[in-house]
Amino acid sequence: MKRLNTEIDQRSEDLVETTRALIQIPTLNPPGDHYRDICEYLEARLARSGFSSTFVRAEGSLGDSEKYPRWNIVCRHEGAGAGECVHFNSHTDVVSVGEDWTRDPFGGEVDGDRIYGRGACDMKGGLAASIIAAEAFIAACPDYRGAIEISGTADEETGGFGGVAYLAENGWFDPARVQHVIIPEPLNKDRICIGHRGVWWAEIETKGRIAHGSMPFLGDCAVRHMTAVLQEMEDSLFPALAERRTAMPVVPEGARQSTLNINAIHGGLPEQEEGYTGLPSACVPDRCVITIDRRFLAEEELAEVKGEITALLDRLAAHRPDFSYEVRDLFEVHPVMADRDAPVVTTVSAAIREVMGIDPDYVVSPGTYDQKHIDRIGRLRNCIAYGPGILELAHQPDEWIGITDMKESAAVMALSLAELQAPDYSMKAEKGG
Repeated sequence: MKRLNTEIDQRSEDLVETTRALIQIPTLNPPGDHYRDICEYLEARLARSGFSSTFVRAEGSLGDSEKYPRWNIVCRHEGAGAGECVHFNSHTDVVSVGEDWTRDPFGGEVDGDRIYGRGACDMKGGLAASIIAAEAFIAACPDYRGAIEISGTADEETGGFGGVAYLAENGWFDPARVQHVIIPEPLNKDRICIGHRGVWWAEIETKGRIAHGSMPFLGDCAVRHMTAVLQEMEDSLFPALAERRTAMPVVPEGARQSTLNINAIHGGLPEQEEGYTGLPSACVPDRCVITIDRRFLAEEELAEVKGEITALLDRLAAHRPDFSYEVRDLFEVHPVMADRDAPVVTTVSAAIREVMGIDPDYVVSPGTYDQKHIDRIGRLRNCIAYGPGILELAHQPDEWIGITDMKESAAVMALSLAELQAPDYSMKAEKGG
């Protein structure tokens, strides 16, 4: 442990500069800017420590285009002999900047123990920490067995289909080639995230009949029909969801129940052409659409979640004249949760105790992340999220990552590598070697 800490301490400046360099590449998604640039940076950065790199474009995936190609990179370091592969997966995309920043979102400004910038917390700081952890471990244990992979993948913020999902579909997370996966998402340095809730996104459309706005009795207002839908949700669905609780250790506490968010609503005429400043025409709206974001628990079945919405709409159709609707699926993910006794869970747990002197919390994320694709498509259950950063800072203005937090998380990751791939070193470390 002492040798690993020394190696990490010697790389403190490199850790900061790597994080800053990653932040300064503005990989905004949407639309998917600079994916190739950040992959080329990672290739050059990791070549310094003997990693080979493979570029993978997710051709044909959701979001991929000639203007915005979905580039991913997988960097691999081979050990001295046969053994298991530990894979650190980080997404390289960041969300839009938004308002109310007091610092340059892509400056990578250092102020005391913090590095500021969009993506600093979510999750370029975690990516930098995994790089330093791997390099410190390789330096301390050059005769380790197996392989280490570090990937930078696209589109996690928009579902991950041009990133980890594509890699999983093409065998990169086959349990025959990768045995352990750590995703350095910002779940706090003393927590291990073992999974996430499920999600179903859908559109609900109510239909009406267009007519002149001065004679609405000749038409059928789709917005009024949608008002009835929303009222039924308020009266029956939201109270029912609030009563459902999960045994999953979801954080924060409010997310331990089933939830539904009305993500968007639009009714009536399409939006006017850009630059038009006149009034809309007088028409009864013949369609209204809402987008729903339903987060569900391990105790719920997706078919029942969907059926609950259909049943609500059918109840309205039974007594509301001329009520008709359509439901369109947009996106769905089942809940996932690694076993508490999975090798990567127990290994990282022991490393947190060794580095920080505390027992880790085991948590489940309220939202999904790329574990869903590794688990469901790759069929690799031995996967967790563990990394530096405070979850509540993600997507916020003046987002930042703590340098000390990154160093401690890097130490946890490096010690985990020692336990999984160089147990002789790990046992010596326990004896003070």
